Formats: sequence, structure tokens, C-alpha cells
Amino acid sequence: MLRMATLLDKAQIFRSLHVPGTPLVLPNAWDAASARIVAHAGASAIATTSAGVAWSLGHGDGDHLTRGQVLDAITRITAVVDVPVTADIERGYATDPAGVAETVRGVLVAGAVGINLEDTLRPVAEQAERIAAARRAADETGVPLFINARIDTHRLPPGDRTAWLDETLARARAYAAAGADGIFVLGTLDTEEARTLVGSQHLPVNLLAGPGALPVSELASAGVARVSAGSSIAEAAYGLVRQAAHELLEKGTTTSLEGGFDYATLNALVLAEPAH
Repeated sequence: MLRMATLLDKAQIFRSLHVPGTPLVLPNAWDAASARIVAHAGASAIATTSAGVAWSLGHGDGDHLTRGQVLDAITRITAVVDVPVTADIERGYATDPAGVAETVRGVLVAGAVGINLEDTLRPVAEQAERIAAARRAADETGVPLFINARIDTHRLPPGDRTAWLDETLARARAYAAAGADGIFVLGTLDTEEARTLVGSQHLPVNLLAGPGALPVSELASAGVARVSAGSSIAEAAYGLVRQAAHELLEKGTTTSLEGGFDYATLNALVLAEPAH
């Protein structure tokens, strides 16, 4: 019962952090060490990146992990931070709504209080059923899991922004009716598009930060309630591995490693108990 009460507290805190105009900023983590670093930097919550988790386990992104692998990763992350954790569960690691519900129950047992669930542009009614199944599974536990519905209209042919917005909003309305708590839209939006998206529907809006995207201050001014780094921090970390490896092998130097953690500091940070 103590575990569920703790989850309930975290779920309520996490939900309260979604404030339009004062967005929850999430530098996404992919393992226990990166989660501890992000929390230590002052993050109010931790979000996982499915791509980063997959890469760290030697797999590609895009539903190449098993449910068990993902739940194990979530468990390792929630064990080392005291802030709320929301998990990117891709398509739910399931072929049907019942399987999505099973994944959601596992996510809660693993200690997370939010999920991202992507639609991959599947038929709206089918995705709404999957969101509804996730909603029921969470509600049955008494924990108000935050369901962030990822709308993948970035996959549509570029050029017709009116069609993009119409499809995005139609999906947002259907997912809200099915029990979603927020919408997550990928792609690089300008300020006016962000404002239009925020003003055209009632769920909190989550947009990306990263190379080519608007800064957090502009997203906040557009009324965005949540900003995620997605896979960009993991990409940068692995980019450093590539750069440092080439430098060491080709030049015999290590200047690209300057500015990183020193061994003692990083080791102490990972070993420290989560702050209460």
C-alpha cells in the first residue's frame, strides 16, 4: 500500500507540472546514470527516451525491445530518482488494446506515473481503443497515470500545413475523448503553428526542444505545457563517443573529452541516495 500511495503522490505532482505557458521541461534520460544526472541538474521529473533506451541495449528504435526489457529499464530509473518518471512506451509493446493495458500495469509496477503512447498514424478509432485500454488499466489501480498521446502527423507529406493541422486536431479530439491527458506532436513548428495548435484544442501540448526547434522561452510564450528533448541528448552523447573515438584513433589526442565529468564526481553522483 505504501508503494501505491507513493505512486499516487508522484502521479498527482506530475500532472500538476503541466502548466500552459510555464512548461514542464524534460531532458530525456535512457538509463539510471543519465536519469540521476538529469535529476541532479534540477529536473522536476524524468522522461525516458525509447530510442536512447533501445540504443543502450544494442537495439534500434521502433518497437525492437520487448515489454520486459523496457519495464526493467524503467525500474532501474525509478529506483535512483525521487522525482516522478514518465516512460516512453512507443506503441505499447502490444498488438492489441489488452496488451497495451498489460504494459501499462507493468509501467505502474515499475514505478512510473506517465507514458507516451504513439499512434504511428494507425486508424484513429484503433488508437482511441488503445488509449482507452491504457486509461482503464491505470484507473483500476487508483493511480491517475498521465497518458501523453503522441500524434505522428509529422509522417504526413510535407507542404500542406492546413491538412496537417486538421488531422492533428481530429486525432487530439478523439484521443482526449478516449482518456488521454496531453498530446505530443513531433516535428519542427514555428511560433505561429505552436500557438495555433495550443489554441485549437484543450489538452496540454508537448513539443520538442533540440537542434532546429524553438527555444523553451518561445514555446512557453506560445502556451506549450511540456517540452521534451526526445532522443537529442542521447544522440549528442553517442556523437561524443564517435568524435572521441576518431580523435584518439586518428590523432592520438583527447581534447574532445575536455569538460566531461571527472571519475570521482560521476561515481559519487551515481552512488548517492536519491534526495528526499
